[in-house]
Amino acid sequence: MISYASQRRLDALRRQIKRLDGRLLRLDRLSRKFSRLRTALVLGGICAALVAERFLGNSIAWLTLGLFGAAFVAAAIGHRRVRHSGVRHAVWKHIKSTHVARLTHDWANIPQPPDIPNDPEHPFAADLNLTGPRSVHHLLDTSTSYGGCARLRTWLLKPLNTAEAVRERQQIIRELAPLARFRDRLNLHGVLLGGRTQERWSADKIVDWLMQASPPRLTPWVWGLGLLALANLVLAVLYALGHLPPVWPATWLAYLGLYTYKHREARSLFADAYQLERVLRHLRAVLIYLEGFPYGRTPHLAKLCEPYWRAASRPSASVRQIVRIAGAAGVQQSHLLGFLVNALVPWDLFFANRLNRYKASAKATLPVWIHTWYDLEALNALATYSYLHPDNAFPEIVPQARPLLQTRALGHPLLPDAERVHNDFSFEAPGDIALITGSNMSGKSTFLRTLGVNLCLAYAGTAVHAEELRTVPLRLFTCIQVADSVTDGISYFYAEVRRLKALLAALNAEDEAPLLYLIDEIFRGTNNHERLAGSRAYIEALASGRGVGMISTHDLELVGMAAAVPGIHNFHFREEIRDGRMVFDYRLRPGPCPTTNALKIMRLAGLPVTPAAASVTGHGG
Repeated sequence: MISYASQRRLDALRRQIKRLDGRLLRLDRLSRKFSRLRTALVLGGICAALVAERFLGNSIAWLTLGLFGAAFVAAAIGHRRVRHSGVRHAVWKHIKSTHVARLTHDWANIPQPPDIPNDPEHPFAADLNLTGPRSVHHLLDTSTSYGGCARLRTWLLKPLNTAEAVRERQQIIRELAPLARFRDRLNLHGVLLGGRTQERWSADKIVDWLMQASPPRLTPWVWGLGLLALANLVLAVLYALGHLPPVWPATWLAYLGLYTYKHREARSLFADAYQLERVLRHLRAVLIYLEGFPYGRTPHLAKLCEPYWRAASRPSASVRQIVRIAGAAGVQQSHLLGFLVNALVPWDLFFANRLNRYKASAKATLPVWIHTWYDLEALNALATYSYLHPDNAFPEIVPQARPLLQTRALGHPLLPDAERVHNDFSFEAPGDIALITGSNMSGKSTFLRTLGVNLCLAYAGTAVHAEELRTVPLRLFTCIQVADSVTDGISYFYAEVRRLKALLAALNAEDEAPLLYLIDEIFRGTNNHERLAGSRAYIEALASGRGVGMISTHDLELVGMAAAVPGIHNFHFREEIRDGRMVFDYRLRPGPCPTTNALKIMRLAGLPVTPAAASVTGHGG
């Protein structure tokens, strides 16, 4: 069952969605009224103007038409505001609905982030369901930009490696978690950036453009051609007044020649200004909101957002400046108008020069604004996760401690509340190995992933699915879901050997943080005799290294190593047969597993099991 605190969050969200449905219905009705009013004003204006023209004269007819036209414009403005409000309310409802979907694990209604293949050599990405469909990233990601989505993914796959860094991020997330309206409003602005398609937006092209080398300075040319254009105008006026002979055609031709020579440096003015204006216009609401937000009670959030509210060049000023440049650059879209204007004054060169100057100043500020926004989106995602699960605990990350890791009521965040089982666990000191035995489907692999996933959440800075988690910074390495490769000619067993070799290298690497390794069904790709011999040798090597780990196995012969190697401890999961059905409680218990179930599963499935086979014990199947 869902916890009481989470249920309260869920009920509150559903009430908000119900209220938003009511507002959307009222806005739709109002929009229909405005549509009828606009139609009535058009038809009424035409009829009234015709009647006035017939009985009262042309002047009254035009006055009547003007009054109806003004009323139509006012109605159109009001209608646009109502429709805009409808769009915002619809997006707001979508945000609340996705929160409900995240709480209830309704994967079909959680927007899926872009699927980026994992590096096969990554220490743990392929094994912990951190990325991809129905993953931790999928569950947490509330970002609206590609950059924010990628930033969250990076934080999950590259955890912070110091206690101080984790605590700093935790402080921001703790401040953000109760600010539901702040987070949702930023999400609202971000969704609106995607336009009608509500797709994720990207500012990478603008950042790349800013990093490109700027063209030569145009200021001397703008001044020179501007003075020449002024001279052309004076000479033309003096000629028209009869004070001078026709000298202006010669100076005008000189102006055109010089302008044509330099105009190539302004050819991309409109495209560059439009792209920059588009990004800033989309970001305008976000930037100005962050610029004016009261940060008095959130000092760590204030420090993160300093580029918005403390910068010498405020976002609002930059937006106004680039909007003016982009508007002026729009002259290039009309070839005839552009030629006429530039034939008189160096219009394009003037605004290209302004754009270059803006580019020089924005190179130091705009990328900072954008990348801070990416950080803020990733932090909002982690804070939303914490807010939606108020029973989850923020982990305590300490530089040094004994035990190295201690958890209470640890559960897997991807499992629905009705199916999640919580367990306690701890590692005391380097060299500790938890050897986990148990029957098929008893929960061994899931528990390995539970520990790994929660550590990734902990080092990312957010809350974990536990009542308590205290740990030192640990490096993480897994060998759970090894895959062979037909194209590369790599068998399953060889792929596993390569993976375990890389794990051993990571264990022996010089690093301040101990290694935490999670191994599922060690050496499953070979025969029983060689698997047992290889497993014993490998586990002994792990026990002598600077790390701790958890190893699941079906080989009950390995449990005897606990008597010979001090750091090895046995744990197990078990099952029961009730009414002809196999029942698992997924509870972690100390000691080796007393039961096996491979033959039981075969028998329950209707496969033939001989009495001799049924009497065989020693392996879990």
